Amino acid sequence: MKEGAYMSKPSVKFNDIQEQLMKDEEFRAEYEKLKPRYEVISQIIEARNSQNITQEELALRVGTKKSNISRFESGGYNPSLDFLVKIAKSLGKEIHIQIK
Repeated sequence: MKEGAYMSKPSVKFNDIQEQLMKDEEFRAEYEKLKPRYEVISQIIEARNSQNITQEELALRVGTKKSNISRFESGGYNPSLDFLVKIAKSLGKEIHIQIK
């Protein structure tokens, strides 16, 4: 390859991959089981980013370590309801739970 030349990467859309994976019953069941957790995580990240707050700043507000916020946002930590309430309040938000 010539110096300065770049190989182009094929573009794969998340929705295309998700559509293929959702055809697998086992994958779909696991996806549906984890969906509520990732929806909460997504909402927290969105609220934090919209306020231009770093994970470190959020951790200070919550009274926890940055690593706990990072693990939560990456899905590596299953938080308690109390922890979620603290995060929400630190962002000026509320938690609403609905059982259907």
